[in-house]
Formats: sequence, structure tokens, C-alpha cells
Amino acid sequence: MNRFYLQKIARSNFKNGVGYFFSCQSKLILHYVTFLLIITIREESLVNGKEELKQLKNLIYIYENILNEINEGVQVINNEGNTIIYNQKKMQLESMQLEDVLNKNLLEIFSFKDRKDSRLLQALEKGAITKNAKQTYFTNKGKEITTINNTYPIQKDGETIAAVEIASDITKLERLKENVLKTGNVRYTFESIIGESRAIKEVIENSKRATRTSSSVLIIGETGTGKELFSQSIHHGSDRSKKPFISQNCAALPDNLIESLLFGTKKGAFTGAIDHPGLLEQAEGGTILLDEINSLNPSLQAKLLRAIQEKSIRRVGDTKDKEIDVRIIATINEDPIDAIANNRLRKDLYYRLSVVSLVIPPLRERREDIPLLAQKFIEKYNYLFHLNVRKISDAVYHLFLEYDWPGNIRELEHAIEGAMNLITVETEISYNHLPYHFLTKSKQIDIPTSSSRGYSSKLEDLTLKLKDQMEEAEADYIKRVLENNRNNITHTANILGISRQSLQYRLRKYKIKESF
Repeated sequence: MNRFYLQKIARSNFKNGVGYFFSCQSKLILHYVTFLLIITIREESLVNGKEELKQLKNLIYIYENILNEINEGVQVINNEGNTIIYNQKKMQLESMQLEDVLNKNLLEIFSFKDRKDSRLLQALEKGAITKNAKQTYFTNKGKEITTINNTYPIQKDGETIAAVEIASDITKLERLKENVLKTGNVRYTFESIIGESRAIKEVIENSKRATRTSSSVLIIGETGTGKELFSQSIHHGSDRSKKPFISQNCAALPDNLIESLLFGTKKGAFTGAIDHPGLLEQAEGGTILLDEINSLNPSLQAKLLRAIQEKSIRRVGDTKDKEIDVRIIATINEDPIDAIANNRLRKDLYYRLSVVSLVIPPLRERREDIPLLAQKFIEKYNYLFHLNVRKISDAVYHLFLEYDWPGNIRELEHAIEGAMNLITVETEISYNHLPYHFLTKSKQIDIPTSSSRGYSSKLEDLTLKLKDQMEEAEADYIKRVLENNRNNITHTANILGISRQSLQYRLRKYKIKESF
């Protein structure tokens, strides 16, 4: 059906100014006419008899079918934030059923990092028009959704009465981009590095400068600080990004195998040997990462030094040298001066590798980045575990800031992953979700008391178990928020950051309603 014909039909049905157009312009006129008809038709003031009612019902049927055939997701919320239109494509995009969403509040079903991140709510509350904006959010089933949106307010007599969002799914495209990077052996770029601290920003800046040349790089940092992440980022940002990136942990294999693996073999060099290029040859034109270089024995370190100096290698059992063009990035998990003093690193190799030296700070020296990192891991495991966790509790936040993190970022990720394995419907990581081994290591850290929150009398009882104490605190807080919202379940759940179902479960569990 021609879109101009649709406009004509629409206008012919808008009598006495009852019908209204969106106060916005868009190329998607077909979508807007559809909304216009559906919304206008549903006004009881238009119905003047059985015959007209039948005609209007037929129009509703026609236009709802059109709405379900278009290739964009469409959602409309009314002035209370409840969904009144939700088409077939939007259901597919979000893996939701109509009954899951229709007539329910937007924030009950979908979660955003912040209220202002919801384009629909911004259109409804502030009249904001958004065009071609990327938006990432989660459903209450834990699915992460990324879309490109056009969002508009719907106005009547100067008042915003609804908001409409037209969404194109780019989640699959984002996944495809990630897979392309993985296919090229590079998963990380500088955009993957999380942190706003001065310490990490300085390392990032120096690393970016290192992308301009092919000089050797030595990355110094404790276990779990992200040395390979920086290595891959340097490779990806350099002129060698289209060539191979090969990573090898020098501690992973015995000396006799690591030599053959790095330098290759010549047929006949030993029983069963075949002509096979080593990793240094396979990385031709690209970058090789030698992780834990201090675990390589001194004789192999000498052979590697020669390869770097001469820009050539000799396969095991061969008599001829082969030129190579490869950038060397090495990592070490201890102070290189200590490694040299204890004969774990040759001094001449150190000088050759450390043309560019990058020292990655441990997590305890960049504590201000912990909330950002924790949130990133929460998002990651929300997607993997199909959860809807939004944050960590204040008690856990305090513990994380005070803990020394000997395992650094890797340990933080494992703590978050472990906690989320214990979560069912909760939207917050609390103290009792943390892994046992983590609690054991952190037991000397004082958890801040909550006497200022109205349950100081409970804290005076030093015979309560930690779990009971945390439950008392949770029950007290829920009760006060509920009272403050005049027993409104929806508003209370939104403030607490949990679903209505989760709140009702806690009300039954703590028998809170009985005290009202």
C-alpha cells in the first residue's frame, strides 16, 4: 500500500481535531501514520455507532498487521511509562513475548545504566528527539541488547502523552565485529582497557606512542594486571595490525620443546623431526608476544638475543639462517633488576627488549578504577549467565576498595564471576555472594557498620551470624523505602533496583507487610 495513500486515509479519519500528528519529521512516515491511526482509532470519542466501530476495528487489524510486518522494532509508551505498542520485530529483537511487555512499566522489564540512558524515557519526560543513536540495555531475563534508535515524543495540545521508539538491531553486528577480531588472533584494543586513574592513563598514552614504531617492548607487571591486553592493543594500533599476532607463554613448555616451537625444525634434526617453521617465522610481518620471558633458560635467551640483533633465525638442525621481520613484545611478572640479579634474565637481553618499557600498575595502586572494572565484569557475566545484576552493595564496594588484590584484575573478575554464580533473582552483589576463598583472604577488613541507617540496636547483638546481620539490614532498608513510597510496590522496586517479583519475595520472606 502506497504511503501517501495511507496518509490520505489517516487524515480522512481525523475529525474535529481529535486526530493528531507527531511533532517531528522522519523518513519513516509509514511507521508514524500507523501509530497515528492506532492511537486515534482507540479514542472512544470517535466511535458513534456499531457500523463505525466495526470499521475502526478493521482498521486496527489492518494497521497492526502492517506494524508487525515492518523490519524495525517499534515500541510506544504512554505518559505513565507503560508499553502500549510493541511489535513483532521488537519481540524478536529482545526475545520477549507480548504479554511480558505490554501494559507494563518500561523499567520493570528493561534495565539501563542510568535513567537518562533510556531514549524512550528522555523523549517522554523531556521531549527529547533522538536520531540514529546507539543504545545498550538489558532485559529482565538478562539478555544484552544493542540497537540503533530513532526516538520521538508524541504530543497533543502541546503536552507529551506518549513516546515512540523505532529500533534496528545491531547486537549481531557487534558480535560479528568481536569475532572478526578474534579470528585475527587479536581480541583487545586500547578501547578494551578500562580505567580513568592517572596511573593507567599514563601507561595507555605511552603504549599508544609505541604503536608508531617496531621497536621491542618490555611490559612489566604483576600477574593479572593485563599485560597481554596491552600487547594486543599495541599490535592492533600499529602498522602491523593486518599481520599475525602470536602469543606464547615461555613457562608453558619444557626447554627442548620451546626451542623447536620458537625457532622451528629442520627435517632430520632429530628422530621424527620435519621441516616446520617456528613461531618467529609464522609471525612474519606481525608481532610475537613472549610471555614470562624470565622463565626462558639462559641459553635460549642468548639465541633469542641473536635473533633480535641479526633479524634472522636458524631452525633447530639447520645450518642456514633465515631473515625475519617480526616485532618482539615480552612480558615479565617481576622487577627485571631482581630477575637479572637472580640469573633469571640476561642483562644484554633486557637492554635489547626494553627499548620501550611499560610498567603496568597493580590494582591496589589504581583503586579508583575498581568500580568501573567491577561494572564491566557484571555486564559480561550478566550476558553469559542471563542475569540482571546492576551493581555491588555498599559493603562489598568498601571491601573491594580496602582489599590488596594480590591477583589484581584477574582476581577481581574471578570474585565477580564467583558471586554471580550464587545469584538467582537478585540485582545486587552482596557480601554473602562473594566466594569463600575471597572472604577468607579479606576477613581482616572491617565492613562499615550501618548504625546510621536505623538498625544500630541490631548491631549491638554480637552473637548474630553475618548472614543474619545482612538480612536484618536489608529488611530494615526495604521497610523504610516502602513506607517512604506509601506502600507503592512499583516505585519501591524501582528505587531498590530490583523487580516487583523480587521485592514481593523479600516482603514475604521478612514478613514486612505484617508490621504495617
